[in-house]
Amino acid sequence: MANSAAALHILVKHKEQAEDIIKQLKKGAKFQTLAKKYSTCPSGKKGGDLGEFRRGQMVAQFDKICFQGETLVPHIVKTKFGWHVVKVLYRT
Repeated sequence: MANSAAALHILVKHKEQAEDIIKQLKKGAKFQTLAKKYSTCPSGKKGGDLGEFRRGQMVAQFDKICFQGETLVPHIVKTKFGWHVVKVLYRT
């Protein structure tokens, strides 16, 4: 079982915007470019890079996708902060 993961994310206020970002990614847009353009999280300035974090450090819904979701595929997750487009880079 992995104890740490690394992920990129884009935080937006509305589900429709998160879905639109997924569509743009599927058309070949770069995750980092979209993060800089749309993310309301300070990590957006770094292309959405959250770096490596340990299991349990993030809010539950986010943590679950980071440790159970498929890697290198964008996922949409809702938390108290808004809607996240999350791409898990790796787990260790």
